[in-house]
Amino acid sequence: MNSSGGIKYTLEKYPRHIFHVSPRLTLERIPDGDVKAYRDVALELIELVGLQGFEEVYPYQLSGGMQQRAALCRPLIHDPPLLLMDEPFGALDALTREQMNLELQRIWMERKKTVLFITHSISEAVFLSDHVMVMSARPGRILFNLPVNLPRPRTLKSMGLPEFTSLMEEIRGHLQVTGRVD
Repeated sequence: MNSSGGIKYTLEKYPRHIFHVSPRLTLERIPDGDVKAYRDVALELIELVGLQGFEEVYPYQLSGGMQQRAALCRPLIHDPPLLLMDEPFGALDALTREQMNLELQRIWMERKKTVLFITHSISEAVFLSDHVMVMSARPGRILFNLPVNLPRPRTLKSMGLPEFTSLMEEIRGHLQVTGRVD
């Protein structure tokens, strides 16, 4: 974990084994006798994100997108009801980011987790969300909540739909009113 409490995506100093999907603090929280169960869950998650065959490599040996998919496994290993994701794909190139949006949507549809996803990308927000909430600058408060009633699963072609474009324009309009976009 870094000083702000977030999980770093590169864990080069950790030993080579299946638990790369989980930082050391997670390993220390595994109850005695449950290591095999967690190993089985880790293997299932690695398969879920399409990383089978890469279980024994160091994270620095993975591409950026593969590291992000491994990072999706970390919180899922404990099967939480809520995933908090603060700009997890912000550092990725546009194509990898789109692929990760598709991956996250697929995982969400399979696992049915509630996801609180923070992003500065309007198209990403519309693509992934059932509701887009726009926050003010300091102090942070919710300015508006826009339902996204687009059918799932969404594909990259969904971004070209008039309804998708209309939602993006509505969000951009709210941001212009608040002075956050020129």
